[in-house]
Amino acid sequence: MNFKKVSIISLTFLTISFIGILMCVGLLFGEDYEGSGSSGTSPGGISVSEDVLKHRAMVEKYAKESNILEYVPILLAIIQVESGGTAKDVMQSSESAGLPPNSLDTETSIKQGCLYFTSLVKRAKELGCDQDSIIQAYNYGGGYIDHVAKNGKKHSFALAESFSKEKSGGQKVDYPNPIAIKENGGWRYNYGNMFYCLLVKQYLTTSKFDDETVQKIFDEAFKYEGTAYVFGGSSPETGFDCSGLTQWCYAKVGLKLPRVAQDQYDVMTHIDLKDAKPGDLVFFHSTYDAGTYVTHVGIYAGENRMYHAGDPVGWTNLTENYWQQHLIGAGRYK
Repeated sequence: MNFKKVSIISLTFLTISFIGILMCVGLLFGEDYEGSGSSGTSPGGISVSEDVLKHRAMVEKYAKESNILEYVPILLAIIQVESGGTAKDVMQSSESAGLPPNSLDTETSIKQGCLYFTSLVKRAKELGCDQDSIIQAYNYGGGYIDHVAKNGKKHSFALAESFSKEKSGGQKVDYPNPIAIKENGGWRYNYGNMFYCLLVKQYLTTSKFDDETVQKIFDEAFKYEGTAYVFGGSSPETGFDCSGLTQWCYAKVGLKLPRVAQDQYDVMTHIDLKDAKPGDLVFFHSTYDAGTYVTHVGIYAGENRMYHAGDPVGWTNLTENYWQQHLIGAGRYK
């Protein structure tokens, strides 16, 4: 069967019941940005926009410098919230640096946004507060983490609401956001955005890793067929290595993967290749001296075929001796 010519959806296999992180677009986030980007507006299953994803490599760069790579999906969601990926001050982080609003260029905005987020992560860990506290504090400021620490160390909407009420003196403003309308008819207190954590988390809901999701992964992967392998590449702009390609294609449907093959293997449910389904990942050892056990990864396409960042990006047959000698097995997204 020619997997490039036929729809992955038409393959005969049971619906894959992975659980993944699925981002959705189309809510009115923050106070300045009311667009949704090019990916559509329906909640519950649409990725962040192309305008946001184009910043992924730069976000990863500065997240890595600050040792917060695991927060990249949240940082991308924040970009969608703050600007939709289109403003120069893309993370709206100038105020966290003591500067006037919208006064940073894109790279400086991302660098400052990552530094600011890192400071919130550090403070939350010191005080034993949860991740939601960090997300809400990106909007409210670090003082909110102190507030959470004094009130059970766990963020809640009620806690965010009370904080905003206190800071605003009880002044209310209209806020016709879908989540706000559902929660209270469409208003908020006039200090920050008490809905901020709820809004960001709309990008981090769970969904079945179904046929349509698999098709979207392959549709994205097909775009790069025939391109040269680039060691360290993780985006269309930089080119792709093996784990860069799998991470990028999964991210297109909102599924978070670590950056390198070994780490991707570590977060998967390990299965035998005979039990793999299209969309699963396939892992290999000792393909080069990487200092790790797992050194290569590709996307399983059924019938012992794999799509991967070889040189060039494309298809290979897993029954070939080379792959059989280095095969570890398949991995399924948890």
